[in-house]
Amino acid sequence: MSESVTVTDAAEEGRYEIRVDGTLAGIAEYRRVGDAVHFTHTETDAAFAGRGLARTLVEHALDATRQQGLSALPHCPYVRKVIADAPDRWLDLVPADHRAEFDLPA
Repeated sequence: MSESVTVTDAAEEGRYEIRVDGTLAGIAEYRRVGDAVHFTHTETDAAFAGRGLARTLVEHALDATRQQGLSALPHCPYVRKVIADAPDRWLDLVPADHRAEFDLPA
């Protein structure tokens, strides 16, 4: 039997949540300011470490940001890493005039 992994936007709490079989496994916190989503912190529960859940969570959050027509400001080092690992997929979400601030290529 495979496990169920779901990601939801808990907007009232300012975070995306990833759950495994209904159990909260990780969060990606954010603040929305104008047309930008400021990603501030990402963490997963140690019991779920090493399963790629943090990347799944952040990629979902970045996809949602794109679908809403918003930009992403990756204050969180892990969100920054996900963007840097696949710049052809995610870099355009970070406004060019903010990329140097996050050590991302112009």
